[in-house]
Order: sequence, then structure tokens, then C-alpha cells
Amino acid sequence: MPTSSASTTDASAKTPAASGGVQSLERAFDLLERMADAGGEVGLSELSAASGLPLPTIHRLMRTLVACGYVRQQTNRRYSLGPRLIRLGESASRLLGTWARPYLARLVEETGETANMALLDGDEIVYVAQAPSKHSMRMFTEVGRRVLPHSTGVGKALLAHAPAEEVRALLARTGMPAATEKTITTPEGFLDALEHVRAHGYAVDDNEQEIGVRCLAVPVPNSPTAAAISISGPAGRVTEAATERIVPILQGVAAELSVALATQNPA
Repeated sequence: MPTSSASTTDASAKTPAASGGVQSLERAFDLLERMADAGGEVGLSELSAASGLPLPTIHRLMRTLVACGYVRQQTNRRYSLGPRLIRLGESASRLLGTWARPYLARLVEETGETANMALLDGDEIVYVAQAPSKHSMRMFTEVGRRVLPHSTGVGKALLAHAPAEEVRALLARTGMPAATEKTITTPEGFLDALEHVRAHGYAVDDNEQEIGVRCLAVPVPNSPTAAAISISGPAGRVTEAATERIVPILQGVAAELSVALATQNPA
């Protein structure tokens, strides 16, 4: 699955002089992100190899994180992400939606259609923000709604760059129930759709979640967590001709949102 940018940074290179921060905090957060990138459970030797930190340093940091409830030590002596992170993640997701709303509002102004932001949460897609269209006939998706990835444009956008074996494993866990007669219901068909996203830079839900509705979606590049934005509307409005006009707008707004999320004070 998409991973955080922290995994590409050697924690041993982070120093207070270089960052202006507290080294132990930087290292602790780096370890948490590396654990998330590894699927949520790791051993100390794996963390040491990935981060470049000595085992005694990692052991001290992990003991502190365990004591605070942010990490748990398993019976096999490996470490997993702890339950106290759930509350932080839920709050951060809500804030992410808040930060995204001005950008979604601009999408509505420029495309005329309802705009959404969604995240990949485990094996599901969760909608975290929406700006409704001003048309009397418009699409509405409740913020907080969870759906399976295979029948949505945002799901395709979020999984487009995931390894094929991980996508197949996800689909095996969730199944691929048909929401409509146009829903993709085979792993091969879904992987073909992901290839389209990689080739063209956007995803399409063409009557696959709901008959009469088309959705166009793009990933938010370099987002701190895997995120995508989309517009959805009646198939009679979101036509192939409209797609050519809307996709560049989506991609531009996604790029601007990416920059905003990377700053300390998003717009």
C-alpha cells in the first residue's frame, strides 16, 4: 500500500541542529511511521536495520511508547501499533477533511459537481469531506461513509500504485460484491482499471457504485496519508467531453492541496 515519506529518511541523520527539534521525539515518530509502513507490527532488529539506530536506543524509545500506550509488545516479543493511536488518527482525519474543504469548494465552483475527499482506512474507503454541488440534481455522500474500494473512483485512485499482490490480497479479504450491473467483480478487471489510472492519471467510476452516476477521481500526491479527491454527478453531465475539461482541474487542485498538507498551516 502507499507508504509515508518518512520511510525514505534515515532517522540517524535527524539531529536537533539539523531540524531545530527534539531528537528523541523525531526518532520516536519516525519509528511509529516505519511500523505503519511495515503493516503495524515489527521486531526491534527490523527497526534497527530500517532506521540505522542502535538497538539500545530503539529499545528505550519503544519502552516509552509502550508505557504511553502508543505501542504494544506482543507475546512473540514483536511490537505493534497501540490503541491510543486510534483516537489521534480519528482526530487527524477530521482535521484533514477540514483543511480540504476550501479546495473542494473550489472544485464545485469550477466543475459544477459535488466534490469529495476520501482516505484508505484499512481495507475500506472512508469519505472525510464533501462540498455539495449547487445543482438541484446532485450527488450526496455522507461524510464518514465507508465503502469497498473496487466500486469507487476514489478506491481506484488510492490503490493505483499499490503492488498487484497487495491489491489481490485486499480484494480477497473484502470480496467484490456488485453494487450495480456495471461494478467490476473480478481481480483482473480491477487491476486493468488500475492500469488505466496509472496511464491516464485519473480514475473513473462509470455507474459502478450507483446507476446514473459518474465519478472522476485523482490521488493527492505526497499526502501524509493516502488520500484522493473526486467529483461526482449525473452521467448526463459528467460526460466524456466533460471529463476532458474536469480532469485537469482535479489534478491542479490535488497538487495545491498536496502543498497545503505539507505545510504547518494549511489554507
